[in-house]
Amino acid sequence: MLVPIFRFLSIFPLSFLHAAGAALGWLVYWASPSYRRRMRDNMAQAGYSQYLSAAVAEAGKSMFELPFIWCADPARVSRHATLENWELVQTELDAGRGIVFMTPHLGCFEIVAQEIALRTELMVMYRPPKKAALKPLIEGARARKNLLLAPATMSGVRMLAKFLKKGQPVGVLPDQVPQEGEGVWAKFFGRDAYSMTLPAKLALLGDATVIITYAERLSGGRGYVVRFVPFDGTLDGDNAAQAQAINSAMERLIARNPSQYYWSYNRYKVPHGIAAPVAGEHA
Repeated sequence: MLVPIFRFLSIFPLSFLHAAGAALGWLVYWASPSYRRRMRDNMAQAGYSQYLSAAVAEAGKSMFELPFIWCADPARVSRHATLENWELVQTELDAGRGIVFMTPHLGCFEIVAQEIALRTELMVMYRPPKKAALKPLIEGARARKNLLLAPATMSGVRMLAKFLKKGQPVGVLPDQVPQEGEGVWAKFFGRDAYSMTLPAKLALLGDATVIITYAERLSGGRGYVVRFVPFDGTLDGDNAAQAQAINSAMERLIARNPSQYYWSYNRYKVPHGIAAPVAGEHA
């Protein structure tokens, strides 16, 4: 049922979907105490409580724009996107150097991979959704020309590494909570968060350039600006130091547009089988 529903919604203008999404955002916010509490707590932790109202609306837009991003004609979707600083990427591609694109849950992160794949082959790590009904919808949406999917397994990691070593780009979500044994504790807005080690490992293994990306959602359904930002940290030191450098870079990126971050995500959860961080250990 979801596929035909999404295809039907995809015919509507983006301005309509964003307006409906903003209303949906407030409906979900008031209907779910746990959602409301997590969003408030995470924004307060980061010092962005003043953006709460805008963030509630933007969260709803991020859900209601998915039919358009996933199911509309790719050419139509791309007409709503403007790229900023693409020359940073093109320089690395021309040099035959691998790129690790780090795309946090900021703005419309779903459109980023699509826009990159229109210009070069890209492999991204993919973890199937927990709800089986969503699998055909999401996999069909992401199975675009030049966009290759690597499973979130060791074989998938090997695929990504091999792709990088050939001088081709890969994409990862650096602020996703990893599974047991795939992360370390590092600060994220001053609080310990179980953080991925894979992005740094890939970059070092493939001697690749790290570029941070996000797509800012413009007001009034006017589309998106896909931004490419140089990674201004270093990946020296151990896994914890590397994860901290990436988290700090994500914090600086989010500061550009705090209302469009995915604040309702349970970023500070303790994964099953992982010991909770000791207070003060990573201060």
